[in-house]
Amino acid sequence: MTREAPAAPGTETATPVVRADTARAARTGEPEVVYAAGKTPAETVAATSALVTAGVRPVLVTRADDAHAAAVRAAHPEIVWHREAGLLVFDALAPHPEVRTGDITIVTAGTSDLRVADECRLVLEAMGERPATIVDVGVAGLHRVLEVRPALETARVLVVVAGMEAALGPVVAGLVAAPVIAVPTSVGYGAANGGMTALHGLLSACTPGIAVVNIDNGFGAAMLARRILRAA
Repeated sequence: MTREAPAAPGTETATPVVRADTARAARTGEPEVVYAAGKTPAETVAATSALVTAGVRPVLVTRADDAHAAAVRAAHPEIVWHREAGLLVFDALAPHPEVRTGDITIVTAGTSDLRVADECRLVLEAMGERPATIVDVGVAGLHRVLEVRPALETARVLVVVAGMEAALGPVVAGLVAAPVIAVPTSVGYGAANGGMTALHGLLSACTPGIAVVNIDNGFGAAMLARRILRAA
């Protein structure tokens, strides 16, 4: 979706102009998604309404805050608000009957990473997938990873969400044959640098078979995991 250039003073329109890409699902297998951060509540409503009216399903709004949610749900009360994940969902797809629970498995290093993991999980569920989640198996207690190894080995795609130094992703990739999508999070003390340390660590990892998405990008990890699963 694009926004028109700012109008000259005194000529502003009341309704934001959006160009909804209503054919994206036909091209890529996934519909256009509204990214709310940086948008006003009114712009978010306009973008969401354009997709809803065009019959796009599901409609997802990511990185929403309380103001975005209140405005969107005032226009579309049926939309579900997942506050902790910053996600609004309208008309989620039914689960794919051929997909088993855990084909995509999301793993978190700690409970502090759950917000990002929840965004990933909820996006996948809205797209008709059946993700499983394994929580709090960070490498500070390596035995925790080994205890869940059987579940890791049955997954077809793994999404590993970790902050701090993000060592969990390379460790998991060294234990399984499935592709690993690593999500660095902004969790960590000062030298974690808002997730940059985790990102650089993952990009420098020596374990093969890892794809790395942007910091806190649970949505991006969900879309990549789904494409890998669909292409298999």
